[in-house]
Amino acid sequence: MKTFEKSLQVAESSRDEWEKTSFLKEMFMGNFSYDLIHPFPEQKGLKDEYFLDFLARYKQFLQDEVDSDLIDREEKIPKHIIDHLKEMKCFALKIGKEYGGHGFTQSEYNEILKLTATKDANLVALLSAHQSIGVPQPLIMFGNEEQKKKYLTRIAQGEISAFALTEPDVGSDPANLETTVTTESDHYVLNGHKLWCTNGTIADVIIVMARHPEDDLISAFIVEMKWEGVKVEHRCHFMGLKALENGVLSFENVKIPKENLLWERGKGLKLALITLNTGRLSLPAAVSASSKKMLEIARLWCREREQWGKPIYKHEAIAQKVADLASSTFAMGAISDLATALYDNHHDIRLEAAVSKLFCSETGWRNVDDLLQMRGGRGYETADSLRARGEADIPVERMMRDFRINRIFEGTTEIMHLFIAREAVDTHLKVSGILLDKKKRMIEKIVALPKIFMFYALWYPKLWFFWPFGTSHLSFIKRSTKKLARQIFHGMLYHGPGLQNRQMFLFRVVDIATELYVMAATLSKAEKLGGDAHELADVFCKNSRRRIDNFFSELWNNSDKAKYNLAQKIEHDQLLWLEDGIIEMSAKQQKDIKINKEEMIINQGQH
Repeated sequence: MKTFEKSLQVAESSRDEWEKTSFLKEMFMGNFSYDLIHPFPEQKGLKDEYFLDFLARYKQFLQDEVDSDLIDREEKIPKHIIDHLKEMKCFALKIGKEYGGHGFTQSEYNEILKLTATKDANLVALLSAHQSIGVPQPLIMFGNEEQKKKYLTRIAQGEISAFALTEPDVGSDPANLETTVTTESDHYVLNGHKLWCTNGTIADVIIVMARHPEDDLISAFIVEMKWEGVKVEHRCHFMGLKALENGVLSFENVKIPKENLLWERGKGLKLALITLNTGRLSLPAAVSASSKKMLEIARLWCREREQWGKPIYKHEAIAQKVADLASSTFAMGAISDLATALYDNHHDIRLEAAVSKLFCSETGWRNVDDLLQMRGGRGYETADSLRARGEADIPVERMMRDFRINRIFEGTTEIMHLFIAREAVDTHLKVSGILLDKKKRMIEKIVALPKIFMFYALWYPKLWFFWPFGTSHLSFIKRSTKKLARQIFHGMLYHGPGLQNRQMFLFRVVDIATELYVMAATLSKAEKLGGDAHELADVFCKNSRRRIDNFFSELWNNSDKAKYNLAQKIEHDQLLWLEDGIIEMSAKQQKDIKINKEEMIINQGQH
């Protein structure tokens, strides 16, 4: 079993150092660098005739050919749909034309995913798992020319890919990776299991992360599913995304040619993290477009539905929900487009992408919940049932089921908070991290003190010098940015080395930064568009300011300790009386919670 320190070491060794300026990184240090995102940057390629022609043909295909209720009902994307996607080279959207792909920019790719999201979430998962984090993206970024010619060309011809990182006993802690790869004279030998590999059940080629047992380094390999020893053990089924081709894969003495090592030995986790940074751009794009679809449904329904003699638009409780839906939809679109434009212009977007994923998945979930509430019983009823009794087959129920996974995909909400929090204190760790390092001798720490003191003596007072007046949203962001940096510093002083365990403190810090960033992006986008966009931005920012004030208050005035202590009592079975009167889990269920990986794979194969 790997130690916590080992896990941290693995994670730290896989981080990229900051080489470019980041709006959010500057914000964590108290600097509101609005010029980095204002004027709102242009997205590349969206006016290109080749792209617009493709988008028009693709939209027609979605409208004419895709039956989302059928896909949900039969839990399978029909073969003729996948064949048509291959014919249109939809699995090669970002692959260069020299390899047979379309060569679209990230902005163009995102627009295609946005359109797809307004029709069917299963298709979004199929396409994005393949080329947001599947073989094409890491191969484009890290592959050599021979690898690109071999695999990108095949993918452009219609092969489907997947990305295999998660294991039965490994979620977000890669230090516990148990899939191993050993080195022979002219090849590698792969053994292990992978869980929740999206597209894994239909893929032709995948990226596999595996550990070298001799030194625990993690590498990435291109693996073909037709190779001997590669097996799909089980196709997983979920609450939503019923057609998701997600499965458990096993590898038994799989021979991997030496030339299929991707990038370099030991850089697999770094490759995965960089790939996920880019992959996280697709989810906010799809979610923001889904929210636009929700707005369309709400707009039409609330005008037609009458209660107590007037449309429900006229009732303040519903009007509030519609306004929040519209303003948050605008905000989601702003941060998604901003992060994508920054990426197309070669910025380091690890924080912007992570915050976009976090904000859009959380806000989008609230939006779909509000939409179902506005639709009432019709929101809870399936589209098939609505159609059967003669009503509009609006699939809000399916939208909610499909949407829930977004808070888990590509890093859960909790993991996103921790990832962003680590980057939030990056500069502080560089300056004063030696004081927290258990491996450093006391004399080394003492010698470092003057330099540390000098940095903070110059930096900290600046956080108190600013114009304290001004009621505009930008003035609020500037003041709050300084306050955020102060609170991070105060938290470090108060909690010391224990700060890494004060997750709720760190989560609130991240939530404050997220809200401030979204406010800034929304204001920048509104200034670019003009007109009603200002009103949308104003409503969003007013809501956001109240949330930020609450987060600041809860940094120091909260029930975190009481809740933690209560949870420990529950863990130690001290509150079993609270469960009186229920039908308990069966003995088998209780045993299976503790089941080990090997037993789980055997059981899944039998099922």
